[in-house]
Order: sequence, then structure tokens, then C-alpha cells
Amino acid sequence: MQRAIVFGATGGIGQAICTDLASAGWSLYVHCSQNWQKACTIAQKLSRKYPQQDFIPVKLNFLAKNDELKEFVNGLLPVNAAVFAQGITDYNFVSSQSLTRVDEILQVNLTVPVKLIGLLEPALIKNDYSRIVFLGSVYGGSGSAMESVYSTSKAGLARFAQAYAREVASANLTVNVVAPGAVNTAMNSMLAPEAMEEVKGEIPAGRLAEGKDISYWVKTLLDAQSSYLTGQTIYVSGGWLI
Repeated sequence: MQRAIVFGATGGIGQAICTDLASAGWSLYVHCSQNWQKACTIAQKLSRKYPQQDFIPVKLNFLAKNDELKEFVNGLLPVNAAVFAQGITDYNFVSSQSLTRVDEILQVNLTVPVKLIGLLEPALIKNDYSRIVFLGSVYGGSGSAMESVYSTSKAGLARFAQAYAREVASANLTVNVVAPGAVNTAMNSMLAPEAMEEVKGEIPAGRLAEGKDISYWVKTLLDAQSSYLTGQTIYVSGGWLI
């Protein structure tokens, strides 16, 4: 049985990823950091639709200590894939951000994902093939003012994937980043309507992405036939900021 863990499964993109992977035959760990009830609801709905597969809600705060990360990974059943769709941002000038907030953004978006990969690797490389996909951002390639720390964290994921992919390619473990542009999710809903209209006007495709526009590429990268694509960052942006 193919099993993936989707970190950040309760977010807009995470939910779309779970839906697409379930339809492709994957059993899933449905992860949340805080919204346990939502993770349970997602798992229950998928279980009713795909009764031959397993859908297990799990909770882990990405601000957890190292021992908690180890305990979490040790409690998992074997997985063939890990998808990191969690992430936080903070629209602010660097000089106005607290040092604690800077630590939190880097830990949630970059540091803990890297640590979890190190902990998951022994199980992943036991499979005939395994997959890792990170959700990056166009701002990892073209930095965003007011989101300097966020941009740094997403750029770090791209470089980590590029380097780590070379370490594990011989074990048939691929490592890639899907980097969305502006997506119609709660993270972007905090922007003023006028600002969102301005962004839409800059996107050649003429619209924001929907979750399914991103989840399609995650599902494709997890397919067995995608074995020769690794270490890459794929920008899914409607032509924006290329």
C-alpha cells in the first residue's frame, strides 16, 4: 500500500493535495499543527469515499522541540512519500518583526522540514521508490518586499532540495519543490481587495491559482514514472514573476 504524509493538510493547498492523492490510490497521514477537528473531518470524508485506503489524522506543532519530532516520526507507519504543504508568513518590515517571529517563520518553513526529512530518510529509502515534495513559492526565486524572511525560507527549500536530491538519488528517492504563485487561499485573503486585484492584473494567466492547480503537480511528482525528475523547483504561477 502506498502511503504519504501530507504536512499542512488542513490548509487550502493541503486539502487539494489530499483529495488528488486519495483519488490516485494513496493512503494518507492527514497532518495538522492546530486544527485537529478539521484534520479528522478530512480523514473521515476520504475514508468514506475510498474505503480500501487508510486516512489517519496526526498532529504536530512545527515549533516542537527535537525530542518531540523524533517521537512523532517513530510513531508513524512506513511512508513512501512526504509532502510539506505547511507554511507561515508575516507581512512586515524586517526591522518591525520580533526576533521570535523571525525564528518561527524559519523553523516552520525551513528548519523543521529539513529535520523531519533526516528522521524520515531511513524509512523512505527502504522502498522501491519514494518521493519528497516541498511547497515553495515564487518568492523563493524573486524575493518579496515585506516578506523577506518568508522569501528566505522558501529559497532555502529550493537549495536544500537541489543538494539533498544528489545525496539520495541512487536510492530512488526524488526531492522536488513545487513553487506556487498567488493562490486563492486563506494566506492571501489577508491582503486588501485592491491589492489582490493589482496582483491579478500582473498575472499573465489572468487569475489566481486554485488549490487543484498546485495539487496536480504534487500528484504528478509522486507518480512512479516521475523517477528522473529530482532536485528541481517547478514554478506554478500562471506566468507571474518569471
